[in-house]
Amino acid sequence: MNRITGRTGDASLIEMSPSDSFADESNGHHNPSASASGSSQLGPPGSCESLNGSQFSLAPSDHSDSPQAEPLTLERINTLTGGWRKLALFLKFRARIDKQTHSKDSVFFRDGVRKIDFILSYVEDKDGERKQERRREFEANLENAGLELETEDKSESDDGKTFFLKIHAPWEVLATYADVLKIKVPFKANDIPDNSEVPLKWLSTPFRLPQHIMNPEPDYFTAPFDKDKADFFLIDDKDTFFTPSTRNRIVFYILARCPYTTEDKQKKGIKRLLSNGTYTSAFPLHDCRYWKKSRDPNCESERYCLYNHWATFLCFFKEQPLNLIRKYYGEKIGIYFAWLGFYTEMLFFAAVVGVICFLYGLLTYEENEWSKEICSIEIGGQIVMCPLCDKKCGYWKLNSTCNSSWQSHLFDNVGTVFFAIFMGIWVTLFLEFWKRRQARLEYEWDLVDFEEEQQQLQLRPEYETKCTNRRLNRITQEMEWVLERSTADLVGKVLLCWASIVLWEMEPYLPITSQCARTCLSGATVLFWISLIIACIIGVIAYRLAVYAAFASIMKDSPTNQLHVVGSLITPQLATSVTASCINFVIIMVLNLMYERVAIWITDMEIPKTHLEYENKLTVKMFLFQFVNYYSSCFYVAFFKGKFVGYPGDYCDPGGCLIELTTQLVIVMTGKQVWGNIQEALVPWLMNWWGSRKARNHPESLYSRWEQDHDLQSFGQLGLFYEYLEMVIQFGFITLFVASFPLAPLLALVNNIIEVRVDAWKFTTQFRRPVASKAHSIGAWQEILNGVAVLSVVTNAFIVAFTSDMIPRLVFMYAYQPDGEMSMRGYINDSLSIFSIAELPDASRPEPGENPTWYRDYRYPPGHKEEYLHTMQFWHILAAKLAFIIIMEHVVFLVKYFVAWLIPDIPTEVKARVKRERYLVQEYLHNYEVEKLKDQLITTVHDDCNCPPMIYPTLPTHEVLSECL
Repeated sequence: MNRITGRTGDASLIEMSPSDSFADESNGHHNPSASASGSSQLGPPGSCESLNGSQFSLAPSDHSDSPQAEPLTLERINTLTGGWRKLALFLKFRARIDKQTHSKDSVFFRDGVRKIDFILSYVEDKDGERKQERRREFEANLENAGLELETEDKSESDDGKTFFLKIHAPWEVLATYADVLKIKVPFKANDIPDNSEVPLKWLSTPFRLPQHIMNPEPDYFTAPFDKDKADFFLIDDKDTFFTPSTRNRIVFYILARCPYTTEDKQKKGIKRLLSNGTYTSAFPLHDCRYWKKSRDPNCESERYCLYNHWATFLCFFKEQPLNLIRKYYGEKIGIYFAWLGFYTEMLFFAAVVGVICFLYGLLTYEENEWSKEICSIEIGGQIVMCPLCDKKCGYWKLNSTCNSSWQSHLFDNVGTVFFAIFMGIWVTLFLEFWKRRQARLEYEWDLVDFEEEQQQLQLRPEYETKCTNRRLNRITQEMEWVLERSTADLVGKVLLCWASIVLWEMEPYLPITSQCARTCLSGATVLFWISLIIACIIGVIAYRLAVYAAFASIMKDSPTNQLHVVGSLITPQLATSVTASCINFVIIMVLNLMYERVAIWITDMEIPKTHLEYENKLTVKMFLFQFVNYYSSCFYVAFFKGKFVGYPGDYCDPGGCLIELTTQLVIVMTGKQVWGNIQEALVPWLMNWWGSRKARNHPESLYSRWEQDHDLQSFGQLGLFYEYLEMVIQFGFITLFVASFPLAPLLALVNNIIEVRVDAWKFTTQFRRPVASKAHSIGAWQEILNGVAVLSVVTNAFIVAFTSDMIPRLVFMYAYQPDGEMSMRGYINDSLSIFSIAELPDASRPEPGENPTWYRDYRYPPGHKEEYLHTMQFWHILAAKLAFIIIMEHVVFLVKYFVAWLIPDIPTEVKARVKRERYLVQEYLHNYEVEKLKDQLITTVHDDCNCPPMIYPTLPTHEVLSECL
């Protein structure tokens, strides 16, 4: 510890500053500290070894628990206690008593004054000396940076082997780094009246939360903090001026840049120390237990409020307390839940329209003329269809697909076209309204100009350690670290690129030093994994062919034997589609396990400059993997299966191929959502339950706040990445293929209502408090959503045109109806062609059956001068399909662009508030500088001015000063 403080009865406290040779025998931990009365220096934020660069001094009171305390020498300690060993035993005994009397939810040092901003934990192992030396250096550098430390001995931990290092950031450190990071703080109460009124506001009352939960802080105008102008800001209490999330963000910024050795500049940062096992964990503390308020009146118990009003499933119909989420977890997590909540709200409208379209198909069930023809004995029972595979597949009658035809009508009707067009417009409205909501949050959460002012300052430590040269930044006119990536390097290292790819196993012996090599290897890795996914899809296709032949072989005699009922309900197509979809889902889940490491490895290899750049690169790679993984099978069924074969061949049911795409979509989408929710909720709970099994038997006073949080799950490196990825993949399902399944938005809505509360419960109860970080938007996911939105218009147009039977039916009804009526009577006969089985090769011909047979296509019959060539009706239908695609795309895109133009990205009131705030910042800063100048001039007048007093007794001060000047 930096200081060891104890109190015996009414006696004065004892304080000591151990020297470098003074170590704690109980744990072998050596922790040098700076003099309590000395001054520490802070320097440029880029590295902790140069923190002595900027000036600030700590008052003695900042380093002492009592103004009368004096650092004791070793001789004085021996005099008071009879030897330092007795003192150590005494202090250990006092620490045990302190822990007994401490509140279970205490988030303070043992003096009860200094708040714990961060916790580091470690255990001693076989490699203890090296790790101990790293810890000693690291903690000494932290103290040089101005942080205050206090260690909890392993004997006091619940497992008896874990040390906990508590870190407190005093005001000077917070102020200095708040200045460096340009953290915005309040300087004036917001004076713009809120004139916005929600119509029929009383209807939303049941869905609203109490005002103190929704807005835990007053509304202020803010400006970037300036340490030299501290009195310009509204600082009532220095201990509470910076929120806990801001404090832990600043401390983590220091931890990420402090070195733990002087020998190598690359060896620095808490991430490296965690990866090499020097420390086992690093995390900020929750402020209380989630089910009970803190006993300490100085704690706000925000976690308890979040659990009761947000993380409980009974609140699923309530709005989210976004401002409280932002205050407790930081802007990055807050913006995720804001986006998820808005996405869920918008899904409600899509789900309503999708249900209406489904009900339309259900209500027009009996008007389905073509299904009646398929199911009738006179028509469907007399039509013998061609075998659907060689040799093993037998002839089959058209009425065997009766059930499939009825099922297909539920999703393949006129409502499908309307819903596809509606979803194209819905996507645009969703993205445009989200931009407005995001702009409002940017202002309310002080994120305007965040990227330019703050994000660029936050270089990744991994990037900084690789930099060897400096270059002048033309914008800031300051020297900055850069990686050299010259043209000569890119050209001269091409051979090394491909050699590195080929000699993969030799990478430890052939280091990849060129950025070109890294980029090529990264690209090759992405292509390799995408190829692996495609190979898996090809394997599923082979499975489909083999199993379909097997099912067809078993059921080929089903109309006349005991398998008749089973065969009519489970056709070869349905059985193959369901089993293949299940296998494809399992493959997807298995491949997902490999993606994280691969994506992180190739992103780390590219050495991105900033955290934002790192996340964007990782996002693009992971989404590319997942896009191919999840959607490739759906693309195959929708656009390739049965589309490029001759006659007779692998055709879909006469009821339409859309039902097979629907089956694929339902299984993959539903399976992913159910599995994801179970995994997200169950796995952390089981791991926490198992990890805290010993501590559950401890008395409350022995199970401290940091030990409780230590037993929770860590918020991983990817953080919110998988949460976003899960939702964006779902977004792709409900937009790219929604024409095949109008109920997809309803399934997504139900899932997201659960997802919001599961994620809230998980963050509040099962995870350690993550380090707060800022984000002004959802990042690269915004562009991905835009890309998916554009692609969805194309895919749905093609699904309606080529996968469903909508266009052939409309062409028949308007141009080829034999009776000239606007009906579908005779459509089945019109859509089938005749093929002579005698013309099949012997190797492909099935067992003898009825002749002639039919197949689904528009071709001339045998004996015609153009036999087996496409009829003119085929070309009319193809032209109608292409015309539909062009018209639908143009209509939807025109509406999209019109809506995007009509709805401004930033609300007018937000623009006005931003301008008002910037004006006030300039005005108040000007007035502040003027007042400061007046004070300086007054001081100068009193000290140096020789003007006779009371010469101008009636003039204001500024006129007296002007006369003196």
